[in-house]
Amino acid sequence: MTWKRTLGCVAAFGVGFPLLAQGSGPVNDSGATAWMLTSTTLVLLMVPGLAMFYGGLVRTKNVLGTMMHSFAAMAVVGVLWAVLGYALSFGPNVLGGLIGWSRGLVLLRSIDHTILPAGVPEYAFAMFQGKFAIITPALIAGAVAERISFRGWVVFITLWVIFVYCPLCHWVWASDGYFYNLGAKGAIDFAGGTVVHISSGVAGLALALFLGARHGYPKTAMAPNNLTFTLIGAGLLWVGWFGFNAGSSIASNLDTARALTVTQVAAATGALTWVLIETIRDDKPTSLGMASGILAGLVVITPAAGVVQVGGAMALAAIASCCCFGMILLKNRLGYDDSLDAFGIHGTGGIVGALGLTFFIRDSWWAEAAAKAPGWGILSQLKVQVFAVGSTIVFSVCMTLLIAFLVEKFVGLRVNEAVEKTGLDHEIHGERAYGLNNLN
Repeated sequence: MTWKRTLGCVAAFGVGFPLLAQGSGPVNDSGATAWMLTSTTLVLLMVPGLAMFYGGLVRTKNVLGTMMHSFAAMAVVGVLWAVLGYALSFGPNVLGGLIGWSRGLVLLRSIDHTILPAGVPEYAFAMFQGKFAIITPALIAGAVAERISFRGWVVFITLWVIFVYCPLCHWVWASDGYFYNLGAKGAIDFAGGTVVHISSGVAGLALALFLGARHGYPKTAMAPNNLTFTLIGAGLLWVGWFGFNAGSSIASNLDTARALTVTQVAAATGALTWVLIETIRDDKPTSLGMASGILAGLVVITPAAGVVQVGGAMALAAIASCCCFGMILLKNRLGYDDSLDAFGIHGTGGIVGALGLTFFIRDSWWAEAAAKAPGWGILSQLKVQVFAVGSTIVFSVCMTLLIAFLVEKFVGLRVNEAVEKTGLDHEIHGERAYGLNNLN
């Protein structure tokens, strides 16, 4: 074989091999994969951030017990998601679309060699989604802090993820899910307004009403033990939220940059708005108000991060801070004990975001929607959003109450009065957060 013929063969192989590789299926995009792995890590960082946020807000005697609720979710749901949660959420429709299921997805067996059309290994996508499944029940803990048993909590979140989170995740984010296919382009929930924040917020409210208020509430002072913890936790949540929202593009492109930008702007606007409200109302801007405003801005932009521009993000965040602030004032007047305002911020902010985004969607999105359904406009999409939000609220509340009733009956959900007075840290875990004699 002459050198010319050899060179020709090499050249043909160099051109033909990539074409053969492309024809065999999706090819891994290293840039997108790297960003998805980073995003997965950032979302997991939010869980200890949430633990610190909540841990700083409770009394000294309940710090570890409260933080353990978040870490229990990391352990319980971390296993549950790999075993069957991913199969229930992203498997093909079964039971008329009520849930997904695939035996091959149990223990993630069938995705060992799978690259998704986006150029990302399905392992990366599965683990990314698994972090959403972890933080969602952890958010509920804020509504029932200082009075729920650890054993009951573990059983509750296990059942809640299977029977509430996984169905909602399938309806909203699976390609054959019901909400995913509503209207021209589906119910908009870019990163978890309905699936994460509304479902957990209303579940927290339902569970708080089911358990009843803490002993002494609202007459006994129940001041935060460590607002430094709470501020640091809010900061970790802010950082982690970039993975939460920008990672939901399942890419590393213009949509990713857009989502990251509006997330930053919304968090900052929410914080400034809340502090401004406090300054006007009480002449005392507080660190807790700053942390609460950050969360309100982050929550409201979560469903909207893929469809709004910077101006819309700022408007939604300002509205959300006002609404969340008002909801907390209303809670105090009504007297129900949502301990750490899980519904006041996550439920309220999620509802404002999922509905309010309709009025701030970018023009290019409307053009695509109109191409699929001529005449599609704000009212049409708003009806879809209202239906998705309303269905999520009804489903989450009803299932939460049913699960709570069963857990209370067979396992026990609320600690007794003696345990509550002494504190969860000592009575349930045999520890003290700070090693101090004062447990109040």
